[in-house]
Amino acid sequence: MTTPLFLLRCVQLGLSIRDLDLLTIGMVNDMFAESRNDDFKYREVATQKDFDLF
Repeated sequence: MTTPLFLLRCVQLGLSIRDLDLLTIGMVNDMFAESRNDDFKYREVATQKDFDLF
């Protein structure tokens, strides 16, 4: 990953320079990947009962 791409991802996530003091590159990458999943519609969502049975 290049520096410009990393900074673009930070801007897309709404992160500030101050936020980057607390985050690693890996954490920013994970946050970006998870943000792409926000609009995905799951057919079934687990409930507390499902977790208890697990």
